Amino acid sequence: MIRVLICDDQWIVCEGLEAILDADPEIEVVGIANDGAEALEKIVQCQPDVVLMDLKMPVMNGVQATRKITKQYPAIKILVLTTYDADEWVFDAIRGGASGYLLKGTPRDQLIAAVKGTAAGESHIDPNVAGKLLGHIARQEPASPDSSTLAALSERELDVLRLLAQGLSNAEIAGRLYLSPGTVRNYVSAILTKLDVDDRTQAAVLAIRHGLG
Repeated sequence: MIRVLICDDQWIVCEGLEAILDADPEIEVVGIANDGAEALEKIVQCQPDVVLMDLKMPVMNGVQATRKITKQYPAIKILVLTTYDADEWVFDAIRGGASGYLLKGTPRDQLIAAVKGTAAGESHIDPNVAGKLLGHIARQEPASPDSSTLAALSERELDVLRLLAQGLSNAEIAGRLYLSPGTVRNYVSAILTKLDVDDRTQAAVLAIRHGLG
């Protein structure tokens, strides 16, 4: 069972998310917080696996809360929910440790899949704005190693990296390349090792800087 804490300052949003997620037999909403400070308090008693985090809230916003949660509770995954695809705060949330982000208008099935994928360690970035987000981060990052960095990757690994940089999940990459999700997971692990990066976002940034996005 995936334990989810919802953090949003609008009750109607919280209630809608709770109704959607609780309808899935593999997900349980264990708490609702209306700002980042309350989320930090409820984490101790609720012990969630995933926090659905709004960004613009009173008392403590979602960026501040994401940084604190990922620092104090690194095992907990943060999935940001935002209203605007060009929200500058999203970039700070990703840098602060968020596993990914979705727009609040995301369809029910995609929301549930994103929560499950995030709990499993995947990064979910809304495909409509993935290029914008990763491109922004790439421009802010220090200069990357020369193009020989990618030379260690096989052709298939480059194919996986290219799709990863577009914001696709392992399941979506598997569908595109006619591979099993487990095989894609193994490719992603190998890519992270060869590129000497810690996560999918860093790998995607590196890919975009080398023209693969």
